[in-house]
Amino acid sequence: MATGSSVVSVAASGNAAAAGGSVINVASLVSQLVAATRAPQDARIANQTAAVTSEISAVGTLKGALSTFQASLASLSTPGAFAAVAASSSNPGVFQASAASGSQPGSYSVTVTALASAQQLLSGAFAGGSSATVGTGTLQLQLGGSSFTLAVDASNNTVSGLAAAINSASGNPGINATVIQGTDGAHLLLSSSLAGAANTIAITETDAGTGLAALTYGSGNTTHYTQNAAAQDASFSIAGVAYTSASNTVSGAISGVSLTLTGTSTGGGATLSISNDTHTVSANIQGFVAAYNTLQGSIASLGSYDASSHSAGPMLGDPLLTGVQTQLRHVLQSLVGSSAYNSLASLGITTQKDGTLAVDSSRLQAALSGNFGAVSQLFSGTTGIAGQLDSLLTQQLTKGGSIDSRSQTLVKQSNALGKQTDALNTQMDALTASLTQQYSALNVLLSSLQTTSAYLTQAINGLPSVQGRPNA
Repeated sequence: MATGSSVVSVAASGNAAAAGGSVINVASLVSQLVAATRAPQDARIANQTAAVTSEISAVGTLKGALSTFQASLASLSTPGAFAAVAASSSNPGVFQASAASGSQPGSYSVTVTALASAQQLLSGAFAGGSSATVGTGTLQLQLGGSSFTLAVDASNNTVSGLAAAINSASGNPGINATVIQGTDGAHLLLSSSLAGAANTIAITETDAGTGLAALTYGSGNTTHYTQNAAAQDASFSIAGVAYTSASNTVSGAISGVSLTLTGTSTGGGATLSISNDTHTVSANIQGFVAAYNTLQGSIASLGSYDASSHSAGPMLGDPLLTGVQTQLRHVLQSLVGSSAYNSLASLGITTQKDGTLAVDSSRLQAALSGNFGAVSQLFSGTTGIAGQLDSLLTQQLTKGGSIDSRSQTLVKQSNALGKQTDALNTQMDALTASLTQQYSALNVLLSSLQTTSAYLTQAINGLPSVQGRPNA
């Protein structure tokens, strides 16, 4: 009996709760069990997610580097990229020149006998100065084939008032009026803004009076003004062919070439030279090399391995990366054409130990000067190196290409891992509910047993003690 009482006492003392109280902390126990169950799966999903995220980032880096490099090819990949020409003058004091792409290279003698000029007229003196009255009436001022009418009245019938009225008149085709003050009085200076022999100034009084006669000027009526400068066309010749122009900027004499006449020739003509723009093309080739070296740096970083830290680039050994690199190198090493300049190496562009390119500028310039057409053929068109690279990268980067396909695959993997996380959450929610139900039921049972144990203990303790008989 004492043993039974002791067992019940131990059971009661093992639980600090009163009879009928909770025996198990269900929430804590279930939480620990669920956490232990999902931990390995969480770790697996997290590791796979980190790997996929890293690969997505790496492929994005590769795609961006290839896109940037492809953009640099535009300045070399088409024949039009080599159509740039440079125009120069042996005597900028006679003329300067520029040429549009596609202009035919050549050398031409240019002789300038006269520059185009605009007419300028200076009126006689008005003794009263700028405030002197000039009369009233109506003037018609004409420049070339355009004219406008000006009413002269009390509001503007002074020298300065007339000048201001001319300058602000509606329809003025380009006659500028200025008041020049001299010792003899004020003069009205009329200047044309349009050069050329056809752009002469004429002034007539149209009010049937003579109040403004001192301001008129025209054919047969030149006494009221002194011509400081005549309206004159430019006169010049190119390769012995005579040409005239109302402007000193001439764009129609040679197709694609613009001349700016700056002075007349003395002691013979000046030379116009039109040649392939090797400076621009050389700069574009140098830019291509720099862009490739930047791309190569990105590729090297993605596929790198540091032996000292045992760390690898995110695409080390990846067939996508190695495949792209192999294809690029194959194109760079290809031969195009049959001239002496049929490879990058023949231009002085060589591959270094680290995979980057280096340029021998003197060899490149010699190639451009020696056979510009061969250099153009080497880079441009569908068979040129820049053209081939552009086509290759388009295939890689467009929808359905290897890089796009890899990106799509990685996105699907990332989405699948997200779904696995969602499924695991649902599974663990179900497990939590199931365990909570089971341990809650067990808790009720244990609580009931605890109550019975307490009752029996009290009942046993209430029984009278039984004295044992002494031995006979």
